[in-house]
Amino acid sequence: MALYVYIAQSLDGYIAGPDGELDWLHEIPNPDNDDFGFADFMAKIDAVVMGKNTFAKVISFGEWIYNKPVYVASSSIKSIPQGYEDKVELIDAKPADIVATLAEKGLTNLYIDGGALIQSFLSHGLMDKLIITTVPVLLGAGVRLFGKIDSPIKVELEKSEILSGALVKNIYTVQCVPNG
Repeated sequence: MALYVYIAQSLDGYIAGPDGELDWLHEIPNPDNDDFGFADFMAKIDAVVMGKNTFAKVISFGEWIYNKPVYVASSSIKSIPQGYEDKVELIDAKPADIVATLAEKGLTNLYIDGGALIQSFLSHGLMDKLIITTVPVLLGAGVRLFGKIDSPIKVELEKSEILSGALVKNIYTVQCVPNG
């Protein structure tokens, strides 16, 4: 079992603007249309687990980008929007139960996406790798990648690389996590 985060953040630690806007992610020139390793990352993933806000943002793009099973962790969403019934499954459970349920289905390499969901998995001691690309912009407000934690979570820098001469992609291994 391996649980991963693969996400971009602003220099001041936001993953979205105050109203969920993501336009700042596309301000870095990318003439080669590079995916910065996302396809290689997804090739190693068995399933995606995302929060309800991330799901709402993803479906607002109009194009479904996932070719893996996608689970939306939510207790408030009661049905999948029309057109996504064959792409998404709802899962209403605590992080450890989500991991156990998906492991029973043979899904062991999970991509955890969405600020609140990432924070929840981390606080329950359920994260292995953090792949975080920092975009050189200060947003000043918005949705934070990390929130308040009860005790320190130690991570070790595994690799760092500069992308397009502007982005910094860091890969961390989570060393010590709180007990959930």
